[in-house]
Parts: sequence; structure tokens; C-alpha cells
Amino acid sequence: MNELINSLLFSLSITGPICLMLLLGIALRRTQMMNEGFIDGASKLVFNVALPMLLFTSIAQTDFSQMASPALILYGIGATLVAFMLLELLARRLTSNQRLRGILVQGAFRANMGIIGLAYVNNAYGSQGVASVAMYVACLTILFNILAVVTLNRSLNQGQGLQLGKILKGIAQNPLIIGIVAALPFAASDWQVPAVLMKTGHYLAQMTLPVALLCTGATLSLKRGQEETGLVPPVALLRLLAIPGLITLGGYLVGFRGAELTMLFLINASPTAAASYVMVRAMGGNAVLAANIIAVTTLGSLVSTSLGAALLKGLGWF
Repeated sequence: MNELINSLLFSLSITGPICLMLLLGIALRRTQMMNEGFIDGASKLVFNVALPMLLFTSIAQTDFSQMASPALILYGIGATLVAFMLLELLARRLTSNQRLRGILVQGAFRANMGIIGLAYVNNAYGSQGVASVAMYVACLTILFNILAVVTLNRSLNQGQGLQLGKILKGIAQNPLIIGIVAALPFAASDWQVPAVLMKTGHYLAQMTLPVALLCTGATLSLKRGQEETGLVPPVALLRLLAIPGLITLGGYLVGFRGAELTMLFLINASPTAAASYVMVRAMGGNAVLAANIIAVTTLGSLVSTSLGAALLKGLGWF
């Protein structure tokens, strides 16, 4: 009994602070202390400046050998590709409306690793954990963007092909990728970032997760929509239970243990990325469905991640 209580308390120490920050974001939005303009500006600040700086400062001070192993990154890429192909097949069974299929697929595979996932890892392992999974997040972020374009183009019948040049340009200009790549030379050598710049970077990095979580909470809302009401629960179950559960189990079976296995779970247990809504809306898809998937998975991940972390702790995998 004590072991169970300890496992639950441990899992709540990971998800509890995130839950409180999301609730605070909701409250601040309702009291208009965070309005649309503030949320939009703060979100851009986090994505373009603070989050890249968090990744940069974490990696620059970390020994290159302590980052996620190439085997873990390759496994994550392979597992995501398999999940994507299975989701493409499953989407045909979930709905006969072709224009909704890509939204369902993206909602199920595109995890919010850069914000919620890193917050989970940070609460469990601190900045060292963030640094160790940064390269994993970078590689999966690239893959997520490519797969999102593939499935949405096919589903929404854009007839524009994959526009490979545009995808590559977007990857090259992604602030998260730039921050990680810029830090690699410092991690791989004895080079030191000047103390003044590093301290400034830490100031920016420390605001990343609080501001990002407040903005996430402030934007959460369930929107009405008749056509897609019954489609949100199965996508949420896939995103929060099936995919992270199978990826973690597969990681265990291929030999990952300890912190690597736990961080693999925490990163993949994150909810649907907010960027999925932006992409669906820009391409003329059903933005209501995309928004509802994000809202339900964000709130649901607090429960599913707590239970998953408690289970891993109970099994001795954590």
C-alpha cells in the first residue's frame, strides 16, 4: 500500500505543477489578465526566443556523450513512422469523411514534445534531462512537420504535392532546430559560452516553461461541432494511451532501461501539439475538430501521464 502511495505521489510531483500552471492560465484568461494579444505575443516569444534558448543553454553545458543515444533517436523515428502508417489505415475506419482523416491522424501522432513533454522531463530529471532529450525532440519535430504536411495534403486534397523545398526551408528556419544546432559545437568540445551571454540565456530559459504553460492553459477551450463530436475520444485514447504505451513497451523490449525508457515515455505521453491547430486552420480544414483534440488531450495527459509514471515506478522501470 505504501509503495502504491509513493508511486502516485511521485507521479503527481511530475504532473501536478503542470496542472496548476494550466489552471492558472485558464483563470488568467477568464479574468482578462491574459488577453488574445498577450497570448499571441507571449507564444511567439516562447517559440522564437525562450524555448530555443532553453535548449541551447541546456545542451551547451552538457557533455555530448550524455545526450540521448542515436539508438533511442532512431527507435523514436521508426516507432513514429509505424504509428503514422497504422493511423492512416485506422482513420479510414473512424470516418468516411476524407477531409477529417488527416486531422485525426495528425492529432494522434503529433505530440507536444517541445512544451509539455520537456516540462514533464524537467520536473522528473531537471535541466540535465532536458539536455539529454533535446536532440530526440529536434529530430521528432522535423519528422512531425513532414508527416503533418503529408497527411493533411492528402486528406484536404490540396493538389500541391509535398513542396519539399518549402518543408526544408521551414526546417532550416525552425528556431528550435537552430538553438540545438548552435549548441552542439559547445557540447562536443571544450568551448565555453561567455559568462555574460550564458547568464542572459539562463534568464530567458527560465521563463520558457512557465510562460508556455500559462499560454497553453489560456488557449484551452472546447468548441462546439456536431460532425466531429464522436471523433475526439478515440483520437485522445490513441494519443494518450495507445501510442505512448506501445512505444514505451517496444522500447523496453528492444533494451532501453532506466532514465532513457522513462524519458521516452514522458516525451511521448505529451498531448497533441498546438501547432496542429495552426496548420489545419491555414490549410482550410476543420479547425474546431483540431482545437477540441488539443484541449481534451492536454487535460487528459495530466491523468494518463500520472498513471503511467506511477505504473513505471511500481514496475521498477523508473
